[in-house]
Amino acid sequence: MRISVTIFLTDETITPTRLARELEQRGFSGLYLPEHTHIPVERTTPYPVGGDLPREYGRTLDPFVALAQAAAVTRRLALGTGITLVAQHDPIDLAKQIATLDHLSGGRFTLGVGYGWNVEEAADHGVTWRTRRELVRDRMALMRALWSEEPTRYSGEFGSVRASLAHPKPVQKPRGPVVGPRTLVGGAAGPGLFAHIAEFADGWLPIGGRGLTEALPVLRSAWADAGRDPAALQVVPYAVQPTPGKLAHYAELGVEEVVVQLPPAGETEVLGALDGYGALLPGGTSSVDQRERMLKE
Repeated sequence: MRISVTIFLTDETITPTRLARELEQRGFSGLYLPEHTHIPVERTTPYPVGGDLPREYGRTLDPFVALAQAAAVTRRLALGTGITLVAQHDPIDLAKQIATLDHLSGGRFTLGVGYGWNVEEAADHGVTWRTRRELVRDRMALMRALWSEEPTRYSGEFGSVRASLAHPKPVQKPRGPVVGPRTLVGGAAGPGLFAHIAEFADGWLPIGGRGLTEALPVLRSAWADAGRDPAALQVVPYAVQPTPGKLAHYAELGVEEVVVQLPPAGETEVLGALDGYGALLPGGTSSVDQRERMLKE
């Protein structure tokens, strides 16, 4: 099982380059970063997990800039967003950012797609909350048109683009209806979410990884109904607090990658957390042994 990490990188935490180098040397598979453009102080939206909104939400680095830095200092480390708030972006600009990062990293990028939870943040971007899911679906289709090999026109409910020259193209090749980089959709289990996953994604990014035993048969049914290859479906539990038992359960369900949560902290604390997670890596070797082995490759 591949072990990747996610972290709220901010202006107060370990840097993207330092973390990326450590992850690759230690044998972790990938780095996923969240996105918040800003957090309005006057907000009524409750924090989804309860309590006060943690400080790091209002200090988050831009994920594409941070991941570009990580790409520049690594060779194998996978790079992803967990998640990109697609509704809050101009889709033509976003398509260019995504394709450029995938191109420059040699096809290492995973686009995590999310619908958002902060009503006030989305409103400042001009997003109408009740239609945000269909807006994301529309923008994903527009971006697929720009990523297509031949100039392709798109006209949708929320936006359009003329048949255009748009390079670079993502390195990753089309997979069924999916054009562009590896795409995973985050969100709570449900028929609407699963329909979107089957329509334009490679799989699901379930936050916390709870309830998979009950949800996976429903997702697989929606996937099959859409004519997708059953073997191609990817489910990547995200922001997990891992234990050996939890990882074993995921493996029994066919999960091949898990994204574990790092603290939004400075170098000492983050590297200490990586030391603790080292036993979960394939082979279960210590962080020191992992680093020495990778440096010899």
